[in-house]
Amino acid sequence: MTDSFSGHSIETARRTLTARLAAAGIDSAALDARLLTGAALNLDLTGVIAQAARQLTAGEADRLDDFARRRITGEPVARILGTKEFWGLALRVSAETLVPRPDTETIVEAALEILRDEGRDKHALRIADLGTGTGAILLALLTELPEATGVGTDLSMAALDTAKANARHLGLASRADFVVSDYADALSGPFDLIVSNPPYIRSADIAVLAPEVRDHDPHLALDGGRDGLDAYRRIAPQAARLLAPGGLLVLEIGQGQDDDVAGLVAAAGLTGAGPAKADLAGIGRAFVGRKMPL
Repeated sequence: MTDSFSGHSIETARRTLTARLAAAGIDSAALDARLLTGAALNLDLTGVIAQAARQLTAGEADRLDDFARRRITGEPVARILGTKEFWGLALRVSAETLVPRPDTETIVEAALEILRDEGRDKHALRIADLGTGTGAILLALLTELPEATGVGTDLSMAALDTAKANARHLGLASRADFVVSDYADALSGPFDLIVSNPPYIRSADIAVLAPEVRDHDPHLALDGGRDGLDAYRRIAPQAARLLAPGGLLVLEIGQGQDDDVAGLVAAAGLTGAGPAKADLAGIGRAFVGRKMPL
């Protein structure tokens, strides 16, 4: 690490950190520097601006030195701060959970669009989120569906502890349960909506992922097996068993997996609902299946 931030003003420290991150090849250097500076000083953006000329205390400089070192060595900002925003919600993240990504909001969007179009968004829906991690998808849906309740599953008890903490923080604990389960193995239906962001990266591709993902996200939540489809082979028949007639299955998928996932879902007896909904990059991201009414 280069020179310490000791003796810097807040504004000088932020600018210096931006330059260091940019020199390390970090594309989001300015945003990362603003977030890390604010966190090290326990100030929001308004406070950082208002106190721009103030000199950092020794403790603040030490914290910012630590944050800078960690970011430059590839640790994501969300893991340094311990929180990540998803669907406008501030979620705690931990070593046992994925950092929620904007692409995954496409799952929430796809589910809500259909439920609202069908006039079911005010119903007392029952939701399952398989491999819940931080609880991001389930908790986002519960904030938008005031009469719904849900359950999140995960193999990791530590991940479930994180999800439970997020539910409590958001005031949703009374409508969200969390259980240890291999996807839906421990669940009993019926459910009106099943959602999941399962591991879908091919095992051989893990090594070439960006360091922020490869070195910091739990591999259990990334590795989809030889062809990236292992999780869908498990989830599709489980969903067919657990969905109520007319119920929806909304899955996050990787680029180019649309046809393969559609085949697995059809083989389980569910009906696909057209092409996957695209994320902001135009990549098909949210695959929708349905259990047809009796």
